[in-house]
Amino acid sequence: MTHPTATLRDRALAFRALHVPGRPLVLPNAWDLASARLVEEAGAAAVATTSAGLAWALGAADGDGVDRERALRAVAEIAGAVDVPVTADIESGYADDPASVGDTVRAVVAAGAVGVNIEDALHGAAEGPLRPVTEQAERIAAAREAADAAGVPLFVNARVDTFLRGAGGVDRTLERAAAYRAAGADGIFVPGAVDPGTVGELAAGVDGPLNVMVGPGAPPIADLAALGVARVSAGSGIAQAAHALVRRAARELLGTGTYGTLVGGLDYAELNTLLGGAR
Repeated sequence: MTHPTATLRDRALAFRALHVPGRPLVLPNAWDLASARLVEEAGAAAVATTSAGLAWALGAADGDGVDRERALRAVAEIAGAVDVPVTADIESGYADDPASVGDTVRAVVAAGAVGVNIEDALHGAAEGPLRPVTEQAERIAAAREAADAAGVPLFVNARVDTFLRGAGGVDRTLERAAAYRAAGADGIFVPGAVDPGTVGELAAGVDGPLNVMVGPGAPPIADLAALGVARVSAGSGIAQAAHALVRRAARELLGTGTYGTLVGGLDYAELNTLLGGAR
């Protein structure tokens, strides 16, 4: 599917405007067409993919375990299925070098997405849990350059995995955030940081919209808003909960031969109507 540049530009600008400290954009992350439409139907102002959920749906592991072509075909399907802006979690950029990150971003834009997450974690590497700051900054700069050349103000959300990977605290996170912002990132995503004091320090120290990831045990969104957070993501949490339901239902059916897990399922006709037609 092709997407007119003017339409993508308008969607990208609309998506950017949703990042307001104190009034955060809330993203219940999706991983396929069905989950994306359900998220949109629930009232989300935008749809974000979860790289983990998307990889699992494709039969691959998260952490650079899925190839770019398969991942971006899924992103294109999601972007074509909803009317709200879509932002894609592209892990490390599905690329070994900055130039290839630029290729990925061009493909993201062609797929119809108007935002990306790019993480600085290294997977399966002996040299450390995080990519060197200068190297990651070059990758972000390549993403920014590719998007700008395409004429789309793509929202580049730089993910800092210091807390998630146990590789530093607030000071190191802010150092990385500053470098990534200077390289062209629009926002900073710090998964793993949910302590109110920590989140408050990050929101005050990051020059740009702060994104945090939530799940059981995290403060309510209203509390995060009061701390100055501009974006709240569920990450892979909804996908994990959905897969847990599948396993519970299967075990109950095969074990006790009962069906209690299925109580509360969505109505067949409602799902058929929501998912049966093209947009």
